Amino acid sequence: MSDPLILIPARLAATRLPNKPLAEIAGEPMIVHVWRRAVEAGIGPVAIATDASEIAEAVTRAGGRAVMTRSDHASGSDRIFEAVEKLDPEGRHDVVVNVQGDLPTVDPAAIAASVAPLSDTDVDLATLVAVIDREEERTNPNVVKMVGAQISPGRFRALYFTRATAPFGEGPLYHHIGLYAYRRKALQRFVAMPPSPLEMREKLEQLRALEAGMRIDAVVVEGVPLGVDTPQDLDRAREIIAARRTA
Repeated sequence: MSDPLILIPARLAATRLPNKPLAEIAGEPMIVHVWRRAVEAGIGPVAIATDASEIAEAVTRAGGRAVMTRSDHASGSDRIFEAVEKLDPEGRHDVVVNVQGDLPTVDPAAIAASVAPLSDTDVDLATLVAVIDREEERTNPNVVKMVGAQISPGRFRALYFTRATAPFGEGPLYHHIGLYAYRRKALQRFVAMPPSPLEMREKLEQLRALEAGMRIDAVVVEGVPLGVDTPQDLDRAREIIAARRTA
């Protein structure tokens, strides 16, 4: 691992919260807050991958970098692969970190932690999990769980991801956080494959990698960043960031 690149996919087409990346939080668009958190991680350059000129303009006004991508991508993974090929055709960046554009409260330290497992050459991609503390989240299908084999304190080799309550029995459950650090060759392989049966059944993209025999390691972090999907989430994000600024 020599030179990570952080990419943040962002698009305007959101049914529950239209124009979500441009939603104002503390005087700035949400996508700018995510960009700032990624820059603060301090692991490499950061760019926004988008198909919307409005998003690109908002980021560049704040001092960031944006790369325009096609509008027909099926997923953020496809979008960031196009972006990294445009930004780095020479292949200097061997790790690509995919940070979702709707995580304005994400901890920069968590972003930085995501790349650590890739120092092991057997690992194809890495992700984050947090211990589930709230009982209602254990059975909530919107909370994706990671089932894994612990290989060291705070690190797992992921065996499965599911919307079901798993694994069965006593012990902690782990909430999967949708942030990924890909070995670049693994990202190229991933986007070239069609959606897999379990991926389509669970509606979880990462299962495509597991079904193809790719290794995913997960790092345990403190807390789950707020994903903004609804107006209520947006209000909560505004409250969190306002509280941080007055603390």
